[in-house]
Amino acid sequence: MLSRPRRNRSSAAVRNLIRETELNAGHLVQPIFLMPEADARLPIASLPGTFRMGIDEVLREIEDCMQFGLLSYMMFPAVPEEHKDKTGTYATAAENFYLHAARAIKERFPEVCLISDVALDPYSTDGHDGVVIDGEIHNDETLKLLDAMSVAQAQAGFDVIGPSDMMDGRIGSIRRALDREGYTGTGIMAYTAKYASAFYGPFRDALDSAPRQLQDVPSDKKTYQMDPANAREALREAAHDAAEGADYLMVKPALNYLDIIYRLHEAHPLPIAAYHVSGECAMLLAAAERGWLDYEQAASEALLSIRRAGADVIISYFAKDYARWS
Repeated sequence: MLSRPRRNRSSAAVRNLIRETELNAGHLVQPIFLMPEADARLPIASLPGTFRMGIDEVLREIEDCMQFGLLSYMMFPAVPEEHKDKTGTYATAAENFYLHAARAIKERFPEVCLISDVALDPYSTDGHDGVVIDGEIHNDETLKLLDAMSVAQAQAGFDVIGPSDMMDGRIGSIRRALDREGYTGTGIMAYTAKYASAFYGPFRDALDSAPRQLQDVPSDKKTYQMDPANAREALREAAHDAAEGADYLMVKPALNYLDIIYRLHEAHPLPIAAYHVSGECAMLLAAAERGWLDYEQAASEALLSIRRAGADVIISYFAKDYARWS
């Protein structure tokens, strides 16, 4: 027997010599759930170890993460019900705590990369990512609001705008709006293949952003988020987003869609981002709490699989822990 692959696994030093995939803190993004009360730190029951935080706590959290080399953060607003309406007007309001928090973060930590969320659902009484008109999520009316939201976020200091809405044409519309206002250096991370997944539950708990049960209004997001059965459609979405000026293409969720990450990585030269979503993380955490899995080993393997599939950027609730371990 001339070939013995085990010779290349004989020790840690030998294995490290030929390791094909590397994952470090520089590839990771830590999600942050922001709430208006400055000193708040409230646990999310369905996602253990993750909190809704006010800006004072967020600044402390970022400082703590940075000591492990974690420099990138994606922030989501938990908007109180009294600030919500049909068209999400609070998203661009001067008093919006989310925009004020971005300014505070960039003033304190100018070296971090801060990524936004662009969609109406945190601000909408309907809980949808677009404007509901006569029971339909209206694409082109939504684009005007997303443009204004994106410009407001760029003004607040976000480095990268993250349109998560899945409206057609929104990348080109946002790019033009940003460029008109002089924000040519602000990037766009397109949620390119965002699937209508069952794994978003803890996230929606954190933001109270699930679609509302209202008469004549869809109670799910299947008319604009992608069908989990489809793969070729993701390539079509990616081609549109790339042509419209996206700087990153995202796949969401990650673990159940490793094939999609790989397809986009092979088809496009743009950086590929993957969102390791709340439900995917919560399952692993629940198994670890019961002693069925070793948390560090299982979480590390999950993140490595996403990286191996072709993700350049991984957004995960495990980012801080992995950065600390590595």
